[in-house]
Amino acid sequence: MSMNEAAVRRAIAGAQTIVVKVGSSSLTTPSGHLDADRLTALVAALAAAAHQGARVVLVSSGAIAAGFGPLGFDARPADVVTQQTAAAVGQGLLMAQYETAFARHGLRVGQILITAADTIRATQYRNVQRTLDRLLDLGVVPIVNENDSLASNEIRFGDNDRLSALVANIVRADALVLLTDVDALYTAPPSEPGSQRIGYVPDVIEALAAVQVGGSTSGVGTGGMVTKLEAARVAAVSGIPAVMTCASNAGPALMGDPVGTAFAPVNGRDTSKRLWIGFAADPRGTFVVDDGAARAVRGGRASLLAAGTLAVRGDFSAGDPVWIDDEHGTHLARGLAGYDAEEVPQMLGRTTADLGETLGEEYAHPLVHRDGLVLV
Repeated sequence: MSMNEAAVRRAIAGAQTIVVKVGSSSLTTPSGHLDADRLTALVAALAAAAHQGARVVLVSSGAIAAGFGPLGFDARPADVVTQQTAAAVGQGLLMAQYETAFARHGLRVGQILITAADTIRATQYRNVQRTLDRLLDLGVVPIVNENDSLASNEIRFGDNDRLSALVANIVRADALVLLTDVDALYTAPPSEPGSQRIGYVPDVIEALAAVQVGGSTSGVGTGGMVTKLEAARVAAVSGIPAVMTCASNAGPALMGDPVGTAFAPVNGRDTSKRLWIGFAADPRGTFVVDDGAARAVRGGRASLLAAGTLAVRGDFSAGDPVWIDDEHGTHLARGLAGYDAEEVPQMLGRTTADLGETLGEEYAHPLVHRDGLVLV
């Protein structure tokens, strides 16, 4: 899929459904307190897009940053329990500010707090999707955040950049806007001599390998440039154009002006089911395949058959997501298992015809059908 910079920015300006992500550092003062002026300016830009007919979803960090000041802390707490406590206090303060600010523009907001588990299981994923779709249909601006008060370190997004890319898939967004505390992607950290702004990235997969980026330095956020590039990668592979810039450029970015860094999609749009398999699902097991099956899977048009499968690992049921790995442990694809894990060992290495004759026709089917298989 080939789009030049002008086409990408036109697509963003004309997007019917837009996901906008804003980080903690873009909403708070250097001391970590919520900055009402910054929030109000952001809301004005989003409201302008909404009044022009766009359906806007806001993925907003800031709950912990908004809460630790009122609790008497001078800086973001380091321990998880205090962070979760600060999030419980700060989320209400953050939403109150958003509700007031959007109301000035005649818009209602709705709060959606998500944990990683809400996107991993198909039924929960569909519940989130239905709720967001209904909010948008009713003209409400959903404000999404990770449920920091309840999410555990073992299973969490960790930053809202990845969450925003997943939300863009969930609502089938036409554009993703990543707002941060720098105005664009640079060839190296902007403070370094010779660093140059990159206005357009035709292939973010190549950019991830070529550009030197750093982590978060704000003291109130959890993400860095790497996580934003990863979010742009998920969007690009999902067929969604993206732009990254600073929060003060939100309005121009939404209008398609040449600000920040625009990222072209590298694939066409896929179905919600395949996007869930590729980016949200948590694989529960692994099929290890031989070289022939690996080549067939990489070709992108073949189902995974038992004949080319060497081993099965994990405990999963039919319909669960699984990895497909080559003999060296490299992930090739994700897919939906056609059988329970306990059924597979008797099938390994056998042809479909043989399985049908000896085990019955119910076993004469792929381990992973190509319609439920997504290349990594």
